[in-house]
Amino acid sequence: MATGLPAGWEVRHSNSKNLPYYFNPQTKESRWEPPQETDSETLKHYMGQYHTANLRQDGVAAQQSLDGKIRCAHLLVKHRDSRRPSSWREAQITRSKDDAMVIIRNHESRIKSGATSLGELATTESDCSSARKRGDLGFFGKGDMQKEFEEASFGLRPGEVSPVIQTASGLHLIER
Repeated sequence: MATGLPAGWEVRHSNSKNLPYYFNPQTKESRWEPPQETDSETLKHYMGQYHTANLRQDGVAAQQSLDGKIRCAHLLVKHRDSRRPSSWREAQITRSKDDAMVIIRNHESRIKSGATSLGELATTESDCSSARKRGDLGFFGKGDMQKEFEEASFGLRPGEVSPVIQTASGLHLIER
């Protein structure tokens, strides 16, 4: 199946981070974000089919805090004013913040209506590399995340999804 990557590039898997990354064996360049000239739509389908983790639900264990830590998943929509306007889906993100808000509000309404889950949407629609893990960020404590993200996350009850949260990274929906 075509990856959508420019000639010479391939998808590899990082054992240390348990995430896919992009590698060019000729130049020895490796990167987390796709290289320029990537066909984002083709890459999105390739990654969804071959590099999306099928994570099991941990039930109660996933919802309990450990030493003041909580576990959350999120769906991130970046825009051109995000601090890093690129992602595994798009080498260069050019959408406006208003356009990103329209996209994330659509995702929010689909989740609230029960049409889909945050984890399902995150695998193909999130601009964070955690998309491969259904948006799962693992456990984190106070001071580990951007202030707005942390405040929203710690304010949620287990299983609850936040409204749209804005950070320097972009627009988020967070599920504790």
